[in-house]
Amino acid sequence: MVTVRPWTPDIGILRGGLDLFVYRDGAWMIQNGLPLYAGPVTLGLLYTYTPFSTLVFIPVEKIPGPWVAGSWLVFNLAVLLAAVVLCWRLLGYRTTPYLVLVSAAIALGSTFLEPVRTTLYYGQINLVLMALVLWDFSRPESSRYRGIAVGVAAGIKLTPVYFVTVFGALRQWRAVAVAVLTFAATVAISWAILPDDSRRYWTQTFFDSARIAPDAHPANQSMRGMVAHLSGGPGPVWLWLAVALPVFLASMAIVVASYRAGDRLLAVAFAGLTSAVVSPFSWSHHWVWFVPLLVHLVDRALRNPRWWAPIVAIFAATAAWPYRWSADSVVVGLFLFPPDWPVAPILQNIYLLVFAVIAVWIAVARWRAGSFRRTSRLPARASVGSLTGRTLGGRVRPGPAESGPLRDGGTPTEQEPGPSRPVG
Repeated sequence: MVTVRPWTPDIGILRGGLDLFVYRDGAWMIQNGLPLYAGPVTLGLLYTYTPFSTLVFIPVEKIPGPWVAGSWLVFNLAVLLAAVVLCWRLLGYRTTPYLVLVSAAIALGSTFLEPVRTTLYYGQINLVLMALVLWDFSRPESSRYRGIAVGVAAGIKLTPVYFVTVFGALRQWRAVAVAVLTFAATVAISWAILPDDSRRYWTQTFFDSARIAPDAHPANQSMRGMVAHLSGGPGPVWLWLAVALPVFLASMAIVVASYRAGDRLLAVAFAGLTSAVVSPFSWSHHWVWFVPLLVHLVDRALRNPRWWAPIVAIFAATAAWPYRWSADSVVVGLFLFPPDWPVAPILQNIYLLVFAVIAVWIAVARWRAGSFRRTSRLPARASVGSLTGRTLGGRVRPGPAESGPLRDGGTPTEQEPGPSRPVG
């Protein structure tokens, strides 16, 4: 089998936008005084997002109908490129024309991944949320603004709340406070403007997971979804919690160990994947966090060719594939392949299995390096570029954070940021 081009007529990203119109129609409803959560918004679909998200989409609602899907697609592709550039920034590279060119190539290749392709096809906002989180983690730990973007992302869609717990596990208490206050501000703003919708959302809709889809839906690639897939129906909440809580704790230990060992992008990418695993319901397009993971692996592969093997393996497991080759074939994730196939139980939970392999790989690597046993931390005031100060396509210039700035982009600190990253 081969992947189908994301822009293939009728089945590609150029013929979608269903979820975008849910967001857009939600924004239209609040402007016309209609209740947001009382019934279907468009095409029988219910609005499941926060009231604040409708305020964010008011500018999109003003775009003329024939232009809205195309405009949002272009915007999403630009956000994908920005997210990849931010990944390189987290790795300590300076932003150069060559880095942007490489990032564009990776972004284009990422459109063949099922989570990215589905995000683009439906007009979803997962890439926007991911870029906001990456932007926050690319700030220096000492920045007073660190946490704002995570708070805004959580105000739009609740899944990024997970990254507030990441800040807490890293003992970045100011970032925790900023993120929580920002999130609270989004709730307060929407409550002031949309009191009835806000009251209904936070007292009823928020607790009604059935509004999304059945737990056993094959596209539910969460731990709760896996329980439902294997049991043939929705399992009890206690069983999901009994499985998800140990995964949450173990994964957080991996995130902290990786972050403190200097693998910041790997830590953030793995945290993003974990947020999809432990969430009650995670559509496959929530797994766009495979993109930062692949950037991390590409960085390693550029220095050691053996790292291309896991890149190929992850791409094969997460790409959009046709399960038959014909003119009317539809490209889907492996989890949507025919349920009567002998390997269907594996394919139905493919993202969870990929996550498990990644978790074991990182945990073993961290254990061998002694990361779990270390009590020291990275310098609290070190900025992202201060650990490497690298230039993609050029010579690696390693150096510890305290070694002082280098003339060629070097090792910026909070006092002397240098060209490797902006102040903020």
